[in-house]
Amino acid sequence: MLPLLRRVPRALGSAVAGLRAAPVPPTRPLLQPAPRPCVRPFGLFRVRAGLLLPRGPCSCGCGALHTQGDKAFVEFLNDEIKEEKKIQKHGSLPKMSGGWELEVNGTEATLVRKVAGEKITVTFNINNSIPPTFAGEEEPSQGQKAEEQEPELTSTPNFVVEVIKDGGKKALVLDCHYPEDEVGQEEEDESDIFAIREVSFQSVGESEWKDTNYTLNTDSLDWALYDHLMDFLADRGVDNTFADELVELSTALEHREYITFLEDLKGFVKSQ
Repeated sequence: MLPLLRRVPRALGSAVAGLRAAPVPPTRPLLQPAPRPCVRPFGLFRVRAGLLLPRGPCSCGCGALHTQGDKAFVEFLNDEIKEEKKIQKHGSLPKMSGGWELEVNGTEATLVRKVAGEKITVTFNINNSIPPTFAGEEEPSQGQKAEEQEPELTSTPNFVVEVIKDGGKKALVLDCHYPEDEVGQEEEDESDIFAIREVSFQSVGESEWKDTNYTLNTDSLDWALYDHLMDFLADRGVDNTFADELVELSTALEHREYITFLEDLKGFVKSQ
């Protein structure tokens, strides 16, 4: 009983204490009613959200589970797919300027460019690349349609730049990202819309970074060195123009994968 008493408000503390201290009169044993058979009006069904749903496979003989909820889910997905295709801006993925070659493997994309004995590779993944939207950021005006009130989703993925010299055994690797306060800022042309987070050297051909290699975090980096690193990237085609086009490419790829996911989900729910 003590754990329960700890949750009683202080105003009831004395009353509860008195009740606990008072002697308990002896009670007569209660007669237990005889057990009755359990009768369930819908023994073969379960009720959820006002829908009468079968417990097991349907009676069509296919062995699959068909419910009214699944039917409503498929209808919702059909409408969602239609709406997403209406607002899809690109029938195919937009191209990057500057001679970048694009290779897509599911949610991961790779851009490759060769310049004067160097190979520059940019890799990004569109998973979890859309920043969260917070309620109240933009107040919709009165009379505005519901479709117009929804904010446009933009994919701003982290991306890794890898620079390899011809015949070199080491690659200069720069981990970059889009700061939230810089995305969409067009007033200050001199401001960089992306930033370098970490810099390190990695062995050519290694698929993953090694923790034993020194990694330079730019949070405590001298600004002069940081500016030189940004100029180093700009000289190799990774500048604000590239970053803008990367956002457009990533957004188109993310939207395409989202529609594909909805179609796969609809087929999974609908499958027999």
